[in-house]
Amino acid sequence: MFKARLLRLDDQAHEHTHDHHQLVLSLAGRAEFEVNGRGGEVCRMRACLVPGDADHQFAGMGDNRMLIIDLDEQGTPDADLALLTHLFETPRYPQLDADFQNLLSYAGAELERYGSDPMLARSLGGVLLRALHLRLFGEQTGRTPGPLDMERIDRYILEHLARRISVAELAQEACLSPSHFHAQFKDSVGLTPHQYLLKTRLDRAARLLRESPLPLVRIAEECGFSSQSALTTAMRRYLGLTPKRLRGAE
Repeated sequence: MFKARLLRLDDQAHEHTHDHHQLVLSLAGRAEFEVNGRGGEVCRMRACLVPGDADHQFAGMGDNRMLIIDLDEQGTPDADLALLTHLFETPRYPQLDADFQNLLSYAGAELERYGSDPMLARSLGGVLLRALHLRLFGEQTGRTPGPLDMERIDRYILEHLARRISVAELAQEACLSPSHFHAQFKDSVGLTPHQYLLKTRLDRAARLLRESPLPLVRIAEECGFSSQSALTTAMRRYLGLTPKRLRGAE
């Protein structure tokens, strides 16, 4: 199944699940989405990729006009199936550049005028999907991936350090699939994303112990450890010091 349609999302929140993938794009206005617990906004500058079987909630925000593409993997050619698997590996809210927005406006105008033609809808939807895939992943053959934007990744980690941070979140910040992000991150940094997150948490905790009077339980919370004892165990294992000894060190 490949279906492209235009509609307005009403302000009332809806929640459902379906077995097909879905790409949601905005021709005008905005909508709020939450897919498998990950929230985001659909607007002219940002889309939403909803994997099949993902729990999702959504609501329009005032006047809006959405272009929604529904995709079922059944009967899809192998080349297109690989593209869909790649795109919908995880929920995403990809940022859209000006050229893609122009392409989206053209597709929306054609669907508005000739939306009853299923061949046109499939063709336009396929162009949008391929253009988005190229922006997220680039050419996958014969192309060397660009360097990771570690400044952006570090900023995201520090902003959310007090809670659990998944590799999928970091991958989305880098506009890569989790598997590609994991491999490229390890090659670039020499650590896995999980190891790097732990190092960042420990470095932050050590700095707070040396430079602030915050109690240990508060430091553990701010650095994303589940408890004071979890922080103590991690420091002893990876730094060879207890928080008490580290706080007392000059």
